[in-house]
Amino acid sequence: MARPPDARERTTERAQGPSARLKLTLSYAGFLMVAGVLLLAVVWVFLLRYVPDPPDTVRNPRGGLLLGERPRLPPGPDRQDLVDAFAPKAAAMLAFLLLFGLVGGWILAGRMLAPLTRIGDATRLAASGSLSHRIRLPGRNDEFRELSDAFDTMLARLEAHVAEQQRFAANASHELRTPLAVTQTLLDVARKDPDRDNGELVDRLHAVNTRAIDLTEALLLLSRADQRSFAREHVDLSLIAEEATETLLPLAEQRGVTIETSGDVTPTVGSYSLLLQLCTNLVHNAIVHNTADGGAVWVTTGAQPDGVVLTVENTGEPLTSQMASTLAEPFLRGSGRLRSEHAGVGLGLAIVERITEAHDGTLTLTPRTGGGLRVVVWLPAAPPTAGG
Repeated sequence: MARPPDARERTTERAQGPSARLKLTLSYAGFLMVAGVLLLAVVWVFLLRYVPDPPDTVRNPRGGLLLGERPRLPPGPDRQDLVDAFAPKAAAMLAFLLLFGLVGGWILAGRMLAPLTRIGDATRLAASGSLSHRIRLPGRNDEFRELSDAFDTMLARLEAHVAEQQRFAANASHELRTPLAVTQTLLDVARKDPDRDNGELVDRLHAVNTRAIDLTEALLLLSRADQRSFAREHVDLSLIAEEATETLLPLAEQRGVTIETSGDVTPTVGSYSLLLQLCTNLVHNAIVHNTADGGAVWVTTGAQPDGVVLTVENTGEPLTSQMASTLAEPFLRGSGRLRSEHAGVGLGLAIVERITEAHDGTLTLTPRTGGGLRVVVWLPAAPPTAGG
């Protein structure tokens, strides 16, 4: 049995109607005809003012002129003569205006709709998968030029987004394949050597499985942030940062890293769990990517007229501006900044960036003078409540 068309297919099945160029042509010609008729009507009324009606004659019953009557001159042209002379020329003029309106309207409509033709061609190319095509409509700035530029901007963003998603999918597949391959290797070794102590094998399998779970959860969290499928509520970013710092304080003490927190009340609107994940990732990143002989982490929050700011700084290895700007890319690990016993999954700052974008904020990564990283997260401030 043939598959019935779905709702989307049914909406596209429409009867073929007249083209926009034909509609514009008929509109131009119709307007020109109306203007011609009005002009001829004005001319007709103007001419009638100077053509008198045929006078009524009063004759003497006995013949001759009445007393006081002046002799009449030979009669001039009357209204019937004007109609006979004006009507054929007016009809010819209207026929010429109709022909001129149709031809001229067709040409003008074609020139006016030419940009839409280019935009339509670019749309069909984009629908077929070619996102690299650009319209680049020439000429001065008008409605069509603005539409063309907006479409080019949309295509550029779509192309960048698709490229990023493809790169992300390839990296994620590689990262997920690594623990699976390690697990398969360990199981093959255990099967070939059944007398081997399984204690070490279990520990390694546990570590590999934990890494795979962490990576999967990070990918799910990243997808949730991209889709913006979360409820928004009023939260205080400073309290969230303090909670994340207290949670990671044992890890900082274990590594000999000191954490200093300070700041003001920073009300914003967003997901409490996602913003807590954001703060946790930043503080964890600052602790792990620190100097080998201990270091420091500074967590500060502040309020601005139009937003709130979270700043996380840490000591560490010197970084260049180019390296700092690329650390938020998925699965990108800074060389020499990660220890082998806590390699992570390479999505910490990528998740921070996506959560920030999902909350309409901005993320800035800059190297600190003397080594380390400075991360600044700006989020829109919460609107004042009715009671405030």
